[in-house]
Amino acid sequence: MKLTESRCPKTELGFTIKMMRIWVLIFFIKTKPSNPVLRDRIHALWNPECYHGWNKSKKFFEGWYYKIISADQKHALAIIPGIAMDEDGTKQAFIQVLDGRNLKASYHKFDAQDFKPNPKKHDLEILGNRFTSDSIELDLPNLKGSLRFKNLNPWSSSWSSPGIMGPFSFVPFMECYHGILSMDHNIEGSLEHNGEIISFDQGKGYMEKDWGHSFPEGYVWMQSNHFSKPGISVKASIAKIPWLGSSFIGHIAGVLIDGELIEFTTYNGTRLKHCSISEKQVCLQMENKHYALSINATREKATALAAPISGFMDARIEESMNAHIQVQLTDKKTGKIILEDIGSSAGIEVAGNHELLLK
Repeated sequence: MKLTESRCPKTELGFTIKMMRIWVLIFFIKTKPSNPVLRDRIHALWNPECYHGWNKSKKFFEGWYYKIISADQKHALAIIPGIAMDEDGTKQAFIQVLDGRNLKASYHKFDAQDFKPNPKKHDLEILGNRFTSDSIELDLPNLKGSLRFKNLNPWSSSWSSPGIMGPFSFVPFMECYHGILSMDHNIEGSLEHNGEIISFDQGKGYMEKDWGHSFPEGYVWMQSNHFSKPGISVKASIAKIPWLGSSFIGHIAGVLIDGELIEFTTYNGTRLKHCSISEKQVCLQMENKHYALSINATREKATALAAPISGFMDARIEESMNAHIQVQLTDKKTGKIILEDIGSSAGIEVAGNHELLLK
């Protein structure tokens, strides 16, 4: 299957986002909101790592994704805490754990009252389990211990473009919002997993999050920060995005290399030149003004995870943490290949009706 060049509706997008920016600015200046819930929601708008569900009571989810890989890559876990609310207002907190090497997943359900986010920073507690930007503390039946994260590399952020969503952050009707908390960081500490003490000292981690009401109807996502040299990380995703009664194919990719994050996004003029999907591979090609990015991902056996639909975790997706991503990054002006490498311990999801991406 192939997807040819795709763009978002720039005229409609630009006008809508400009109006939303103006509305948010005027509202904030005029009202100087004294309502603490409103203040927290505005604070979260420019701080994607924080909780966004203040004053939400139904059809909403929010989850944080911690990918942790041991130094020898023998152990790969994804830990996903979050909150889910269905269309009727039924709520539950959860912590989902994916054991990437053993192809197993567990879903731990909690009362919504046990979900306690900090409104000012990324600091979440769920009944004895704590999750922050630089640490996690776990007290689950089969997973206990604490880890610390150092040298984080978050996605770039500014007043007009807060995080990876960029100007889409200001659009109030998006199906799903996304945040990159760290493209790559170092891990210290150990966990007891199923009775085995596992050291994650000198391991590598990656952090992101999602919030909204549903995952896209069809999407592809992949990430690796295990290349031949440290400090390299690649993340890419393509999804069908509902938009004002229609839809477009949105795309986001980032390459962290030599301390610089090279961004490929729908809103910065990046063009998706090619996408092919088979049972064995996913191939992507993107170009922004200065760089061309080519990715060939080899798919491996995946494990089923719970995913949100209309706020609740009733959908199912499959994720592999054993894939490989072959990456080539080229400077368009000079023709010089800046990066040509293969990333291991790669996470990859091909979810939903991905044929929708062909439209």
